[in-house]
Amino acid sequence: MIRTALACLCLATPAAADTLSFPANARLLAEEAEPLGLYAMPTGAWTDAGMPVLSGEGQVIRQAWQVDAPGLSSFEILRPLRDQLSAAGFELVFLCATDACGGFDFRLNAGVMPAPDMHVNLADFRYLAARRTDDEGRTELLSLLVSRSGGAGHVQVTRVGPAAADVPLAEATGDPMRAERTPQITGDLAQDLEANGHAVLADLSFETGSARLAQGDYASLRALADYLRANPDRVVALVGHTDSVGSLEGNIALSRRRAASVLERLVGDHGIPRRQLDAQGMGYLAPVASNLTEDGREANRRVEAILTSTD
Repeated sequence: MIRTALACLCLATPAAADTLSFPANARLLAEEAEPLGLYAMPTGAWTDAGMPVLSGEGQVIRQAWQVDAPGLSSFEILRPLRDQLSAAGFELVFLCATDACGGFDFRLNAGVMPAPDMHVNLADFRYLAARRTDDEGRTELLSLLVSRSGGAGHVQVTRVGPAAADVPLAEATGDPMRAERTPQITGDLAQDLEANGHAVLADLSFETGSARLAQGDYASLRALADYLRANPDRVVALVGHTDSVGSLEGNIALSRRRAASVLERLVGDHGIPRRQLDAQGMGYLAPVASNLTEDGREANRRVEAILTSTD
């Protein structure tokens, strides 16, 4: 269920518009534009009761950007964009990060552009909703969804409001952004979780066409169990991923069942408390390689451990 408030957006004359400045090492991957459309902008976290939204109508523009700078956190990418919006007179309506947004369910219901144009890392994403009203009472809604993977940052900008002719929503005109460090994949699960927030359980094997985890002594599960026993305050989400063969709904369901199978193995064979584990499925929405080759599809069929809490 989505709880809705309505903002009336008039189109008689364009409101003053501003162009967001992305860093020079950002690339526009996709854009969708509707001369007259609707946008339900999330204004609160996803809960079992649903998610509050502020709905507007007018010109709707969505863009997906990639910032080519390994190691940037989602906050480092978001901060200069947030500051630009504040300077342009936008009021911050809602700001959240990862679990505080509602995790997977928020991402699934937030109108995210499809992969590979937009990528959302469930271990590190942030969302911002803002609005501004001009002297004539015309309202503009704008949201930012920011995430990052090991090699790049990802940003979706969504705007609804009066048509702004000849004024681009965003351009790569700022100074390049560089991270102070590049994440290192060490192969040590505990080190990778602590340093990067996630690690692939690369040695898992599932029965063909099944969500059942094949019998075996998996080194990755032993390492993850050791880590969780040594850190009882840590919570890890097990996130299943698939290749792009088949429907999205079917792949999300299969990937979630595979993650749940891993969870049960950790609980049953390794004695890990359920409170330290969660199981989710992303289907084919977060590929790490091209689905055009068999090697790429195999790499995309995986289960990741994502550090979600240290409380």
